[in-house]
Amino acid sequence: MLIGAGALGAAQEVKAIAELLGAGVAKALLGRAALPDDLPYVTGAIGLLGTKPSWDLMQDCDTFFMIGSGFPYSEFLPDEGKAKGIQIDIDGRMLSLRYPMDVNLIGDSAETLKALIPLIERKQDRSWREEIEKNVSDWWKVVEAKAMKEAKPVNPQRVIMELSPKLPDNCIITADSGSSASWFARNLKIREGMLATLSGTLATMCPAVPYSIAAKFAFPERVPIALIGDGAMQMLGINGLITISRHWKNWADPRLVILVLNNGDLNMVTWEQRITSGNPEFEGSQEIPEFPYARYAEMLGLKGVKVDSPEQLADAWDDVLSADRPALLEVVVDPNVPNIPPHISFEQMVKFTKAMAKGDPKELGVISQTFKDVIEELLPH
Repeated sequence: MLIGAGALGAAQEVKAIAELLGAGVAKALLGRAALPDDLPYVTGAIGLLGTKPSWDLMQDCDTFFMIGSGFPYSEFLPDEGKAKGIQIDIDGRMLSLRYPMDVNLIGDSAETLKALIPLIERKQDRSWREEIEKNVSDWWKVVEAKAMKEAKPVNPQRVIMELSPKLPDNCIITADSGSSASWFARNLKIREGMLATLSGTLATMCPAVPYSIAAKFAFPERVPIALIGDGAMQMLGINGLITISRHWKNWADPRLVILVLNNGDLNMVTWEQRITSGNPEFEGSQEIPEFPYARYAEMLGLKGVKVDSPEQLADAWDDVLSADRPALLEVVVDPNVPNIPPHISFEQMVKFTKAMAKGDPKELGVISQTFKDVIEELLPH
């Protein structure tokens, strides 16, 4: 199963039919909050920023059930003709657009699933479900092991891993369109009742801070948490802090948290150039000037915390999540930690090797951090 934003509000129906079918459930980025990540059959995000269990789910399934999603990257779906297809979408123009479906159903996800559930017989052979659950369990161990690998100075994966258990109930998580989206997609564990979003359709830069401000005005009783890189923070985010500083005293619950991953690099583009083009980092376009994010927040009357050691993370998260005002957490992270997919293709690996051979300015750090992550995939923890 693949669910998207159209499955928000249909969690109980999706759970019920997944149990009947013995299915696994992958999530498009805009559907990250449609089901919680603590369900053992939820494989997490799909696509270039997705997880290995989601990749395996799509490669090995014999039936593909797509619910409320316009996920556009067909290379991450089952091969055409390999699986029977069923799709539910409220917009008839989306039916069979991404995959040639055998059954197309126009309607609201929850109501259509309610009509389908009485017609479905419970699958007795649960071996497929058991395989999925084992893959998911193993994957989360790999994610944790990768996050705990040493980096210079802080591993960005660990920043998000440390946040997951501390997330306030019913919080609203927003992510930007950079390496922060990778960690949002793979490392964050979302619980029931939370909301989460990013610019999933357009992949527009800079939405995290404006989205969090809008979330606070729409749901003043909830805590918005924005995950953003230093590139997008310099493009727009620091201006958003001015808006926050103007309005926060009128909020019943003043908490709003912005995480800035400070690596001095337009990191997603840097890695895309290495993996998809075989080109090393071009410092002239990729390096970002230094800026005192936490100190700037303090100057505006907000709380600012800066961290440059992994041992400081837990206390820092507690500090900003319990603050009596909006807070910005700036973490200095390693740009050499790879945000490449766990199912990298042979062609992508060849291009990455070519990029290193051409003389990447961060070659030693990149190779070291990539090796650490690959080892956790091949010889887990």
